[in-house]
Amino acid sequence: MLQAFVFERVGVVVGDLYFVDPEPLKGQEGAEHGVRLELRVIDRGDLKGSIYSATPIEVGRPIWRVDLLESVDGKPGSYDRTHHHQAFFERTWDPQPRKFLRELSSDPLGWLGAQLADLPGILERAGVPADIADPSDSGSLREMAPVIVATAKMMLDRVRAGELGVAPVEEADSIRNGWL
Repeated sequence: MLQAFVFERVGVVVGDLYFVDPEPLKGQEGAEHGVRLELRVIDRGDLKGSIYSATPIEVGRPIWRVDLLESVDGKPGSYDRTHHHQAFFERTWDPQPRKFLRELSSDPLGWLGAQLADLPGILERAGVPADIADPSDSGSLREMAPVIVATAKMMLDRVRAGELGVAPVEEADSIRNGWL
């Protein structure tokens, strides 16, 4: 499942995820699942037809990521793999290393809401120029933060119920199942 919240020049995408890394971090062995949220650059393309044609929309470069993950074999609600990536490498779109924060693991949805209410802070910590966002994006994101958090919670509930964030049928050493 993928949900998108699009503002003028940035947007937030939220999706379920099932992940197995063949070279995990020490203590992070085994499958994990949950919800991934990314702040992305959004681009509105030129119309391809008449004034009535659909507008091309590109969900582009990632800026920041939050992974509300838990080990598949662990206790639901443990948030034992929950972390964030403060920034991405521009050329490859790979995230910078995972950052584990006590406040993120103890109150992930509260932490997420507070972060979403501070777009200038996210951009600064990511090393992205503030003008990548439209001046109105900060207020729009702050206003929609409770809805985005509620969406992440709804998806987490569905992951824990076995409806989302599930393994694909085929077996493999490396699995990434989900939009993000």
